[in-house]
Amino acid sequence: MNIPSTLKTTGRAAALGALALAVFGTVAAFAQEAAPAAPAAPAAPTPVLDTGNTAWMLTSTALVLMMTIPGLALFYGGMVRKKNVLATIMQSFAITCLVTVLWFMFGYSLAFSDGGATNAYLGGFSKFFHHGITTSTLWLPGVANIPEFVFSMFQLTFAIITPALIAGAFAERMKFSALLIFMGLWLVAVYAPIAHWVWGGGFLGSAGVLDFAGGTVVHINAGVAGLVCALVLGKREGYGTTNMAPHNLVYSVIGASLLWVGWFGFNAGSELAADGLAGAAMMNTQVATAAAALAWMFAEWIVAKKPSVLGIISGAVAGLVAVTPASGFVNPTGAFIVGIVAGVLCYISAVKVKHMFGYDDSLDAFGVHGVGGVIGALLTGALADPEINALGKGASVGTQIYGIVFTILWTAIATFVILFIVKALVGLRPSSQEEVEGLDVTQHGEVVP
Repeated sequence: MNIPSTLKTTGRAAALGALALAVFGTVAAFAQEAAPAAPAAPAAPTPVLDTGNTAWMLTSTALVLMMTIPGLALFYGGMVRKKNVLATIMQSFAITCLVTVLWFMFGYSLAFSDGGATNAYLGGFSKFFHHGITTSTLWLPGVANIPEFVFSMFQLTFAIITPALIAGAFAERMKFSALLIFMGLWLVAVYAPIAHWVWGGGFLGSAGVLDFAGGTVVHINAGVAGLVCALVLGKREGYGTTNMAPHNLVYSVIGASLLWVGWFGFNAGSELAADGLAGAAMMNTQVATAAAALAWMFAEWIVAKKPSVLGIISGAVAGLVAVTPASGFVNPTGAFIVGIVAGVLCYISAVKVKHMFGYDDSLDAFGVHGVGGVIGALLTGALADPEINALGKGASVGTQIYGIVFTILWTAIATFVILFIVKALVGLRPSSQEEVEGLDVTQHGEVVP
């Protein structure tokens, strides 16, 4: 059969096209079968408890509790007169018990839960009595991964020592019943809100106020409250004419030493993790404390001609206070500067300014903690090193002043109001005769032989 040439050509083209389509289809089908399916997006890992961080936070919590009992109890107890030593130690111990119960009931929730529409100023009620927290509940999932019970307990130790520090300003002259009512109201109305402002998602933390471990929340707060208490209660009977020297500085040295060691939990523990920043905070704490102790000692040596034991331990505490907000933001050189400045200025405040204005801040709660806290907060803004902590990149003295001013205003006003509420309920001071006899026997019926 003869096929015309055109048809032959067309037929060959069609045949080749069909063959090409067949080959392409086969290859495509093979490729489709061979190509793996696109991988699904991996599921987010479930947060798992970090045992290393948890172990460090358990240790830090015990260290900070040691700062109040026995540390602060002995530090303050040694500096009062013998007739008031039991009453002074009792204050620290009773505050520890009272604050623990109130923190469990209300304080933690007001400081660290979500307050909803009012969250800028105060936490909510959702965690009253630690409701909803279980052994598997983590704080900062994906970051610290520690149990929320441990975080709450760690923060409780801060809530304990803050009102206990205030007691140093009115030592030897407040009724024990008045102290209990005052401290309970103060914890709820002053400490919990300010802790929320800075650490719990409130307006000061959101504004960039830096406070690594409590310069604002603990020390400015306690120092200002102490000054208000000292002014409202007035001076001790015989102040300025009666010898009020410390009865046992050995107790105070032991107490200061316990405070120093415990402060590593205070500052390094505030990182909430066992890492390099916690190590930096620990080193900064040691450097600043030693520098401040020497600075106070030499300042006193130059002015008073003798370096005293009370002076060097007071300087150490001033350094601990001042480095607290800065410990996780500055480098060791910055911590050294913080210590020197705090040692000299706190000496001037506690020894010279107090006498100049004539107020009776019995154990220098304001002179050391209030002034030292302000110094530390300001120098945190000036010396923060982003290579130590990236959050320090936006640090400024102006922002720190913003935090200081709001803290001072709220603390001063609220403390003043609470004192007058307590005065109306039970009175603030024992009688003059009871104060002269001593609070040990008149308030507690006991004496040190």
